[in-house]
Amino acid sequence: MSESTHAPLKIGIILGSTRPGRNGEAVARWVLAGARARNDGVDYVPIDIGDFHLPLLDEPYPPAMGRYSQPHTKAWAAAIQPLDGFVFVTPEYQHSTSAALKNAIDYLYGEWVDKAAGFVSYGSAGGVRAVEHLRGILAEVQVATVRAQVWFSLFDDFEGMRTFRPRPAKEEQLAAMLDQLGRWARALRTVRATPRP
Repeated sequence: MSESTHAPLKIGIILGSTRPGRNGEAVARWVLAGARARNDGVDYVPIDIGDFHLPLLDEPYPPAMGRYSQPHTKAWAAAIQPLDGFVFVTPEYQHSTSAALKNAIDYLYGEWVDKAAGFVSYGSAGGVRAVEHLRGILAEVQVATVRAQVWFSLFDDFEGMRTFRPRPAKEEQLAAMLDQLGRWARALRTVRATPRP
């Protein structure tokens, strides 16, 4: 094994909404705090897609070619490349994930391949339909998704649908998802270290 397979895992917690006043900001902070409190030797990195100001996909070449030309694409790729896995914090809009998150995923390819992902969702139905769509999207860029997930109801985990007040049981859901994610991320790091045919 190479030295990189022994280094601490790096997991990005990706805030997948750019909407003004988004509920996801509080959710992502909760995920980050809970993840870091585990003291499991994993480096959890907060990533807000809004910080990258990605327009609708404007690269002339398919992402699988890796020929990025735009500065915003190169910055986004540089943020994703060193990560071993991801926690996608997603809202549910019209039975799916946000257009901003789908667009951000579409920008890249090689930076996603052979990595693992877990999900934290929120919405009137817990955001579970957004996660179902994300699983299919991420499969196409060769991201392995774990079964356990965390979901928040706008009615039961938010006061007035705005102030985040997660139910205590959600901490157990987060722990289960992060346990699975860590195992898969570590295994897939070994896969990435193996030369492709």
